[in-house]
Amino acid sequence: MHEDNSALIKSIVIVGGGSAGWMTAATLSKVLGTDQCQVTLIESDQINTVSVGEATIPQVQLFNRILEIDENEFLKATQATFKLGISFDNWRNQGHSYFHPFGSYGTNMEALPFHHFWLKMAQQGKVSELEHYSLAAVAAKHNKFMHPQNQANSPLAGINYAYHFDATLYAKFLADYAIKRGVEKINGKVVDVGLRADNGHIQELLLEGGQRIQGDLFIDCSGFKGLLIEQTLKTGFDDWSHYLPCNRAIAVPCSETQTLKPYTQSIAQSVGWRWRIPLQSRVGNGYVYASEFIDDNRAEDLLLSQLESEPLAKVNKLRWVTGMRKKSWNKNCIAIGLSAGFVEPLESTGLHLIQSAIAKLMTLFPTKAFNQCDIDMFNQQTEEEFLRIRDFIILHYKVTEREDSEFWRYCKNMPIPASLQEKLAMYRENGRIFRQNNELFNETSWLAVLNGQGIRPNGYHPLVDRLSADETKRRLDNIENVIKRSAEVMPDHQSYIEQLLSS
Repeated sequence: MHEDNSALIKSIVIVGGGSAGWMTAATLSKVLGTDQCQVTLIESDQINTVSVGEATIPQVQLFNRILEIDENEFLKATQATFKLGISFDNWRNQGHSYFHPFGSYGTNMEALPFHHFWLKMAQQGKVSELEHYSLAAVAAKHNKFMHPQNQANSPLAGINYAYHFDATLYAKFLADYAIKRGVEKINGKVVDVGLRADNGHIQELLLEGGQRIQGDLFIDCSGFKGLLIEQTLKTGFDDWSHYLPCNRAIAVPCSETQTLKPYTQSIAQSVGWRWRIPLQSRVGNGYVYASEFIDDNRAEDLLLSQLESEPLAKVNKLRWVTGMRKKSWNKNCIAIGLSAGFVEPLESTGLHLIQSAIAKLMTLFPTKAFNQCDIDMFNQQTEEEFLRIRDFIILHYKVTEREDSEFWRYCKNMPIPASLQEKLAMYRENGRIFRQNNELFNETSWLAVLNGQGIRPNGYHPLVDRLSADETKRRLDNIENVIKRSAEVMPDHQSYIEQLLSS
């Protein structure tokens, strides 16, 4: 068969910069190249991007690897620090704290997940806290960090980590990367969108000042407003506010006064929660809350009163509706980032959802024919991913012992999706956790939160009893010791970063 080049996508137009726009542009410039296909990004100086200190999950390492970004260069450019997980304070009840670590707990035995052995011993009161069996949790609590080590059979070989960094600096870093590789950046504001008469596809964008930009494929990275996907194509939106009532955030940086912690802190308040994200030179702070339960001024006072030092900038205010577009890909337009949907930043999923959408775009990359089966698959997978993440976030609010405010009483008593009820029922009965369709949050994550929020299963996997209680205890003690010793040899997070940056 001869090649038909006329069907190939020759021009891609991205509307909006920020993390979503520049992550997309950088990937397209690396994977597609810009010789055969022109990539144009339209960004307006008049529009602020939503940008705060950003916490990530380990998948971001893969993204940087695909772009062949040098890690040290990235650390320097974005003020980055390392992250081993998230500490959840005051979520189960006030004064209680638990840790959601990256990596795994213990090691699987007898072809069964480790936590079933732990559950059996916990029911007999013969075992330490679950966190003692996670290297990430133990190391984080002692402010330790190092890269994975090439040591067979050692927990140090399996260190899994992510980053905290300045999202504005990351977008700038990726913009430099993309522009060097041929992406054209236009500074301008889209004032009108022209559609094709025959099929309703986007044909061109009209910029303030009269410039017209045509394209084959349009990517909407315009943030919550969804300039193309919603304002132009009227795609529709599924609202999940009844499950996740937090709909506002305020963010402000301050100077660091504590040791450099290798984890994000999420501190529950009487309404919503506050984040603390340590960067090299400052701390990102924010407060996520529900406007139905607290007014904006009180929320701002609350955040400012809890800062560890004077604020370094004005308070940045964000508003959203939790949920997702009915379709992320509609006609010749794909929404990536906040324009596709938003689930609050409790588990640092924002950048991951951008990365995941880009990966799906690469897998299902279209021709000008825009086959409906590809579009349907993209939308089905996107919806599945959003729903699973949504359920995981709801879990934190629903399973709580807190009843000290109207907000927590609402969360504790609210109806939840059947998909989450099913997961809770399985865990409550026999401690079983199933990861469905390779969903983002794995068994470690679900276990951390289910256990951390206080659910104690009635039973455990029956095949655990093939091992005697004495042998199980001996193995658990051994795992705990190995992890404790491994954490002891890890260096201090702050000095580790200083050494990397000076090299």
